[in-house]
Amino acid sequence: MSKSKYGLNTICTHVGEIKDEQFKGAVSPIYLSTSYQFDDVDVKRYPRYFNTPNQEYLSKKIAALEHAEAGMIFGSGMAAVSTVFLAFLKQGDHIVVQNTLYGGTSNFIREEFPKYGIEFTFTDGYEVSDFEAAIRPNTKLIHIETPSNPLLTITDIKGVADLAKSKNIITTIDNTFASPVNQTPIDFGIDIIIHSATKYLGGHSDILAGAVACNSAHMHTIFNVAKNLGGSLSDMTVWLLERSMKTLALRVKAQNKNAKKMAQFLSDHDDVKQVFYPGLKTHPQYALAKSQMKGFGGMLSFELVDGLDAMAFQKELKLIKSSMSLAGVESTMLSPHKTSHALMTQEERDKIGVSDNLIRFSVGIESRKDLIADIEQAIEAVKNSKLQVQNE
Repeated sequence: MSKSKYGLNTICTHVGEIKDEQFKGAVSPIYLSTSYQFDDVDVKRYPRYFNTPNQEYLSKKIAALEHAEAGMIFGSGMAAVSTVFLAFLKQGDHIVVQNTLYGGTSNFIREEFPKYGIEFTFTDGYEVSDFEAAIRPNTKLIHIETPSNPLLTITDIKGVADLAKSKNIITTIDNTFASPVNQTPIDFGIDIIIHSATKYLGGHSDILAGAVACNSAHMHTIFNVAKNLGGSLSDMTVWLLERSMKTLALRVKAQNKNAKKMAQFLSDHDDVKQVFYPGLKTHPQYALAKSQMKGFGGMLSFELVDGLDAMAFQKELKLIKSSMSLAGVESTMLSPHKTSHALMTQEERDKIGVSDNLIRFSVGIESRKDLIADIEQAIEAVKNSKLQVQNE
């Protein structure tokens, strides 16, 4: 059977594995060498050139999952983002960027692009019309993120891709929150897919990595910049990532199921003010999300009712970890204004709706009844503490 016909779990398990021809082991061997023969070989391998055996083969898995021609693994998600942007933008060029996106990406654009003479515009919203209104004659790139971090807004992938193609503009997307299990943007016309592989691709909170998938021509352009910036990944970590991705589909589907149930629970809770999750029918873009996603993901955000402090609540959690990052098999919560969006100003956060009381919830694979019990006890602890203070 052609590898392009493999099912999702088969791709996760087998595509991109290195066959152990010598000892016939069941898993890929690790090639830790940083020095390879340069003459009489088909490929001149060098770690900074992203083509050691483990780097090369894992890239094939990334490409297969994203329905792309080529893939590349980076040292972090931001290494992937910055390399892609700098590969297609030069002095005098302009990029249109979605206003609701990862704070690190936003900060990179605001702090670094002026040094290079690259112009940028953050959209007023995330409708296709918002992107169209921001385009200039020198626009070379449009960057989107859907579902967005941390408010889970949904952008019309095909709509933005069609708009960009009509104007000969390249499109990039941060597909981290969805993962290729839930969303394959190339099928909707997006040119370049970017991941923080630290998140769902790694899935166990022990790997720092990034990934890119696109056609071969775009990858050639990206590689020519990547080899100069040096954002490659050690082969030990590459091997660990390949191992982790064998269970990607199983993990993400379990997290999808858990997150939807937790979103419903929180929506019905008297002490919860608002829930942001595209799998809820009350989400304003539920229909759009359903049309372009195979699953709604394991991420959600919520706000407690006025008077219940988000930080105090997180400190009372016993099972759910109050922790940085996301998408591990363990459930975590954090306050975006202190973490992912801490580099943005208060004014910038207020503009995109990231309040100080917003809590981002990365739902893991634990039993839902245990997650619910932990949330309930934390809320009660905060309420009792508040009542005690009032009575003193």
